[in-house]
Amino acid sequence: MRFEEREFLPVILGADITAYSLARSFHEEYHIKSLVLSMSKGGYIANSDIIENRIFPGLEKKEVLIEKLLEIGREFEGKKKLIVLGCGDWYVRALIESKKELEPYYIVPYIDEALLNKIVLKDKFYEIFEELGLDYPKTYVYECGGENKLNFDFNYPVIAKPANSAMYHYAKFEGKKKVFSFDNEKDLKAMLDRLEKSSYNYKFLIQDKIPGDDSYMRVLTCYCDKNSKVRFASLGRTLLEDHTPTAIGNPVAIINEVNPEIVAAAAKFLEHIGYVGFANFDIKYDERDGKYKFFEINVRLGRSNFYVTGSGFNTVKWIVNDYIYDKLEDYTVADNINLYSVVPKGVIMKYVPEGDFKELAKKLFREGKVTYPLIYKADKNLKHNFYARAALLNQYRKFDKYF
Repeated sequence: MRFEEREFLPVILGADITAYSLARSFHEEYHIKSLVLSMSKGGYIANSDIIENRIFPGLEKKEVLIEKLLEIGREFEGKKKLIVLGCGDWYVRALIESKKELEPYYIVPYIDEALLNKIVLKDKFYEIFEELGLDYPKTYVYECGGENKLNFDFNYPVIAKPANSAMYHYAKFEGKKKVFSFDNEKDLKAMLDRLEKSSYNYKFLIQDKIPGDDSYMRVLTCYCDKNSKVRFASLGRTLLEDHTPTAIGNPVAIINEVNPEIVAAAAKFLEHIGYVGFANFDIKYDERDGKYKFFEINVRLGRSNFYVTGSGFNTVKWIVNDYIYDKLEDYTVADNINLYSVVPKGVIMKYVPEGDFKELAKKLFREGKVTYPLIYKADKNLKHNFYARAALLNQYRKFDKYF
C-alpha cells in the first residue's frame, strides 16, 4: 500500500461507516493514514490498513474527549497540522464548544457555538426558512410540558420527531423511535404521553407527511469556505433508505443528480446565516405542489457522505485546500452519475419499485459505476475486507425483517 508524508494529519472521532468513509477519502486523495479515536474496537474501522485506531474508554464524556485531543495535539505539535473531524452530532458539538481550547493544536472546520444552537434546533431552522421564503413541510410545534391543542392545518398521516435531537438522544420511554408516523390522533397522543414522562423537555414537531417512497428523498452536501461562500454542492437522489427502527431514514443507496433549484435554495440559506464548513440537508419532493421540502440540516458530513467522493468529487479536498493550502476553489456542482450503496445489488433489485429510477440503477451496475464505501481495493487487510462483505450481506436479513 502506498503512503506519502504530508504536512497535515486527519484526526477522526467515531467508529462508524462515516469514520471509515472519511479515512478512505483522505487516503484516496493524499495517500495518508488517518488517526481515528474511538471508544471500542469497532468493526468498521478495526483492522484497516488506512487507519491508526486509538481506543479510549469514556470518550463519550466531553472532559475525556478534550483531554485526549489535547494530549494528541501536544504529541504532534510542530510536526503536523491536525484536522479534527467528528462523525456524530455529539462529537461535533463537543468540538465546537471547545474550539478555544483546541485551536492552538487543531483546525476545527465547523461553525461557532452560537450559530450551532440556532440552527440545530429544527423549529429555529424552520423559522429561518420561513423568513427567506424557502420550502419546508407544514409543521405544528408541540411544547413538552405546555398546553397543546394539537390543532394543525394538515391531515393525517403525520410525522412526529424531536426538535432537539441531542436532548432526545438521552430520553428513554417505551416505543421510542428516531421518527414516528401516525395515522390518527389517538396513537399520536399515546406516544406524546409517554414522551412527557421522559427526560425530554423541549419541543416535538408534528409534520405533514409528504407522500412518496424512499426515492422521493434527496440528500444535499454543500461546502462553505472560511468566508461563508458556498464553493461546492453535491445532490443525491435516494434509491433506498434504512428501515430498522434506530436508523430509519438513513440512505443506503444513492444516485447522484443535478438540480439547480435545490442547490440555490440551500445556498441562499447558508450564505444568509454565515455558515462555514460542510452542511448536509435532508429534502423530499412533494408531488402535490411540485416543491422540494427541506427537513433539517446536519452541521457535518453525513453518514452517507461517500456518495460525493465516490462520484469523483473528493469531500476532504475542500477542507484541505481551504484550511491547509489557503486555496479558494471555484464554485463547483458535482455532475457525475454514480450509484453509492451499502446494500448488495440483490436488495436493490428486490425492494426498489419498478420504474425509470430502478432501470438507471441497473444501467449503473452494468457500467460498473457503483461504489461501496467499505470495500476499498487499496485496503488489503483481510479482516477488514471480511467484515465489510459480511456487513453487506447482513443487509438481506435486515431488509427481510424491517422493510
